Amino acid sequence: MKNHLRDLILNRRCYILLLCIVVALTLGLTFYLQMTPAGPGQKPQPNSELNGTLTNHPTGISSQTVSTPVTSTYLPLVQNHQVTPTVYTYRIVNTYPHDPEAFTQGLVFEDGFLYESTGLWGRSSLRRVDLESGEVLQVHHLSDTFFGEGITIFGDEIIQLTWRSQTGFVYDKLTFATLRTFSYPSEGWGITHDGQRLIMSDGTSTLYFWDPETLEEIDRVQVRDPDGPVTRLNELAYVKGEIYANVWQTDRIARIDPQTGNVIGWIDLAGLLSPDSAQHVDVLNGIAYDVEGGRLFVTGKLWPQLFEIKLIPTYSFR
Repeated sequence: MKNHLRDLILNRRCYILLLCIVVALTLGLTFYLQMTPAGPGQKPQPNSELNGTLTNHPTGISSQTVSTPVTSTYLPLVQNHQVTPTVYTYRIVNTYPHDPEAFTQGLVFEDGFLYESTGLWGRSSLRRVDLESGEVLQVHHLSDTFFGEGITIFGDEIIQLTWRSQTGFVYDKLTFATLRTFSYPSEGWGITHDGQRLIMSDGTSTLYFWDPETLEEIDRVQVRDPDGPVTRLNELAYVKGEIYANVWQTDRIARIDPQTGNVIGWIDLAGLLSPDSAQHVDVLNGIAYDVEGGRLFVTGKLWPQLFEIKLIPTYSFR
């Protein structure tokens, strides 16, 4: 009788212990599922950062508040995964002469020539330039009322922006004859294209995508690095699926993923000009890529030289 009672007590204790284990596992699994980030097909948690204004504070650049239109209550998953940018230095491959009177605002290399847009009131122009000699082979002068900005070549046409006039020009690539003008609602800074869309900057952290036929906006993306929005995006170039952007008043070029707006690399061009050449010059500005030759060219406003450079990765940003 005593042995039977003892067996009942032991069995009951085992049952209670087993029940406790099951309850603990259930509670643990529930807590784990609640804490796990949303995966594919799941809706991520709301992020209030998109519901107002974003304060820009990229490294070394003055802050500026930019209003961003909200299209969803939820932060897109891609924005939750900021990449760590790689920092690049450079090696000078070749040095070419550059007109020290050219206030470079846009630069393109195509068909063996440089095409350059220059700025300043009363001095703005569109040029075709010989790379080796720096000689200006062809020039179109803008009216004194326009301050020239970025250019790009799309097909047989050259598209040029102006700064505060909200006016752009479309030229015949061969003759520089003005084919038409168009307008846009912001300042004009830089412009390039990806073969299907024009890509334009206006000095903020936003890049705008335009239909090349209608010249109307069809999309936009905000450019960010791990420190937040990157403002003062200036001259642009499209290089192997990435957007290269001068950041005004810095010696750096941002390498941008056009799909997400993430900065995936920083090119540090400090010291590119020698101290002797750096007298009476303005900021770094001007990026051109030779698609056929794989060459990258950079220069600046009023710089006496234009450089072909090779990029050298150094380290991750942090």
